[in-house]
Amino acid sequence: MLMRTDPFRDLDRWTQQVFGTAVQPAAMPMDAWRDGDEFVVEFDLPGIDPDSLDLDVERNVVTVRASRPGLDANRSMIAAERPRGVFSRQLFLGESLDTDQIRADYRNGVLRLSIPVAEKAKPRKIEIARDHDREPAAINA
Repeated sequence: MLMRTDPFRDLDRWTQQVFGTAVQPAAMPMDAWRDGDEFVVEFDLPGIDPDSLDLDVERNVVTVRASRPGLDANRSMIAAERPRGVFSRQLFLGESLDTDQIRADYRNGVLRLSIPVAEKAKPRKIEIARDHDREPAAINA
């Protein structure tokens, strides 16, 4: 079988692995939604060692870091499409979320963050004071 060498194909493949494409983003795709009084964010991180996961919160910015080790130099690879190295993603959270109460869980290759809505941001009823005891003002005729 004869294969034509195309140096740009290798460059294109490498940039897709590093930066991703519109159809398939690289490294750390996520889903996010609101579920009642909390926001849930899930990151797909299959094959990541849980000990390599790092989660930092500074002000209202959550930074997720993970790493996948490089390839074994002794292997004769046929295909190597999974991104390797250190991945990082930042989420900018609004003031309405309680970053002090973030919960994180990593199961089956998915990192799930549960971020509660801050008490001050939850909808609440305001009681309206009524003046039942005061008589209407007299009308001067």
